[in-house]
Amino acid sequence: MSTSPPILILPGWQNSGPAHWQSLWQDQLGGIRVEQHDWMRPLRGDWIARLEDVLLSLHAPAVLVAHSMGCQLVAAWAAHSKNSQRVKAALLVAPGDAEREELRPVLGSWSPLVLKPLPFPSTLVASTDDPYCTLVRATQFANAWGSQLVNIGARGHINADSGLGNWPDGRALLQELIQI
Repeated sequence: MSTSPPILILPGWQNSGPAHWQSLWQDQLGGIRVEQHDWMRPLRGDWIARLEDVLLSLHAPAVLVAHSMGCQLVAAWAAHSKNSQRVKAALLVAPGDAEREELRPVLGSWSPLVLKPLPFPSTLVASTDDPYCTLVRATQFANAWGSQLVNIGARGHINADSGLGNWPDGRALLQELIQI
């Protein structure tokens, strides 16, 4: 008998609101949101420790569903953790680029960004007009992390403002990773 892996929801800076596809998926899929101590001033070390704690509490390897700085969290955690086998796969959506000049004052602890291959399968979804990460930069992240890149066109930051609702195309990408 096959059971679904736990799904961890990893929002980015400022969390994901109730209309965000991550929140909708959390409710529909029984996902677990990794709650951070401070959504407004995210510190990389604190976020890594929190993800590690949640992963170690699970009964099976998880599938990570990351948005924005949640993608950078996955890369940073994987580079430092001795427990990467606790992750089956990761869906990385609209990675935030903390090295952009306008974001450095709030996201300074995230530089330099981790650009090492992830030790598990991953898909990175990017938009051509994301205000927080250019497609060129998202492609660099995908290449560095060994992620499959999916360009969904002009969909902004792939969040609630993008009008995706439940985002069925994203759910299909998640299902592919669950089946690995």
